[in-house]
Amino acid sequence: MYLWKDAAGTVLYVGKAKNLRSRVRSYLSEDKLAEAKTGTLVSEAADVEYILVDNEKEALALENNLIKQFKPRFNVLLRDDKTYPYIKLTREQYPRVYVTRRLRKDGASYFGPYFPGNLAYRLVHFINRYFKIPSCKVDLTRKHASPCLQYHIGRCLGPCVEGLVSDETYAAAVRDARHFLEGKTKDLLRDLRQRMEEAAEDLRFEEAARLRDVIATVEEMEQKQKMAAASGENIDIFASYAEPPLVAVNVFHLRNGRIVDRHEYFWEDRDSYEEPEFFSSLLKQFYLDQQFVPNIIHVPVDFEDREALEQLLSEKRGAKVEIHTPQRGQKRAMVELATTNAKHSFDARFRVRKPSTAIMKDALRDSLNLEESPHRIECFDISHIQGTDKVASMVVWEDGRMKKADYRKFIIQTVAGNDDFASMHEVVTRRYRRLLDEGKPLPGLILIDGGLGQLHAAADALEKLGIINQPLASIAKREEIIYVLGQESEPVHLDRFHPVLHLVQTVRDEAHRFAVTFHRARRQNARLTTELSEIPGIGAKTAAKLLAHYGSVERVRNATESDLIQVAGRATAKRLLAYFAASPAAR
Repeated sequence: MYLWKDAAGTVLYVGKAKNLRSRVRSYLSEDKLAEAKTGTLVSEAADVEYILVDNEKEALALENNLIKQFKPRFNVLLRDDKTYPYIKLTREQYPRVYVTRRLRKDGASYFGPYFPGNLAYRLVHFINRYFKIPSCKVDLTRKHASPCLQYHIGRCLGPCVEGLVSDETYAAAVRDARHFLEGKTKDLLRDLRQRMEEAAEDLRFEEAARLRDVIATVEEMEQKQKMAAASGENIDIFASYAEPPLVAVNVFHLRNGRIVDRHEYFWEDRDSYEEPEFFSSLLKQFYLDQQFVPNIIHVPVDFEDREALEQLLSEKRGAKVEIHTPQRGQKRAMVELATTNAKHSFDARFRVRKPSTAIMKDALRDSLNLEESPHRIECFDISHIQGTDKVASMVVWEDGRMKKADYRKFIIQTVAGNDDFASMHEVVTRRYRRLLDEGKPLPGLILIDGGLGQLHAAADALEKLGIINQPLASIAKREEIIYVLGQESEPVHLDRFHPVLHLVQTVRDEAHRFAVTFHRARRQNARLTTELSEIPGIGAKTAAKLLAHYGSVERVRNATESDLIQVAGRATAKRLLAYFAASPAAR
């Protein structure tokens, strides 16, 4: 292993070589120095550090770890590692289920991966509905006064409220969910049938009917899985399209002989693009940290350490893994199909081709790991100057466009001083209490302008209203990082060309513009009202009334006595005329 470093000790590039002297000498050849990437690398490098390992497989693993650790700008960096979704069954007194894309050593049970990506969400929805194991973010370490909406609609057993469910009943539901996720459908079906018969004998017909529906659904899903597993192989197909420094990659996932999912990846910094080196680095980062590895991987070009990577992935998988470069036939046609899609992805991303609304909503769902594609976004922002004239705005994006008729303005009423978190809590509470009172639907996504503090303030407001599992996210200024509630430890980093980031920024910027405009108007109105109310005998209400009618102090100054009498009365008109007559600005 070797690491190129600059004068400050920053790692510029991580590579591996059997003969380090020969490899370093190759960097200094005229042909290599003429390349944009190598020429820039050599001009910035001040030192080479090396690490000895026993074999090429160890070098592959170490190279992958060092690239992830140092993120050298001359290596290929797979920034978006959200590849496969898993289902997480937590290890708590009352376990819950979530969809996640990161495996952690936290004692929880992980099941998957699932293809296509929304299958994991459908299975969690099934568990919520039939086994009533929740996916909420409620603090279950303390008891609550009343259950949330999920309990009332029959998707949660209510462990948050004392007395709603016994520990034994909840444990049985968790056991059923675990059997379902582990694929132990025979054990699950046997237990369900036994409980259904017992319920029927005890004349608990409603419970027996519910168990009958669960049995039917599990049997149907089991048959579909058997049919899908009857033939075919697990194959991943990679292809790329590049116009350096821009690169787009498509990955097709074939499971059991059929295409079940597709992923896109993009790079903006590949000044030089060599396919063998690119795919060698890409495959290491893609699979070495993944739990699941398919038995066959297709790539458009062969590369130097392919055989060593095959051995390493085979050891990881516990079965043979093959990396092929198809040259003809159906397999080559699949690689060409992936290449065509990579070209389309490149055009859609880098040639600023506006995607359709349906595509944008699906991309938003996938990027933020949402259960459903949101058709409506409500975004909030707070505006003030050092805690004065505090206001908030809410703007709405719906089905591809801003819906200005639904915009709302808020004057902060209960918060003293400069407290954005409390202000956000107040505004979110007022907005969604009203929606609940009016029986109107909640938006597909609530977006907050701010960081984790504003996000958690909004989440706390929703929880106190009994609104659970509402998609909620925030976008932090400057860093442009998106935090999704429940996934705060895995913030969403999107590159600057990503259409989802453009959408979120557009909605956020519109909320900011609307809030600032309202704040300026309110501050200007307050200043003018103060100016008029300083006139002896003119109170704040009279000043506001005059400004509402005339629009400015100058128009009040130029108004006739008869007009002023009609608006404010004879006594006020005389005071105004006397004041303006004595004021230098009146001359």
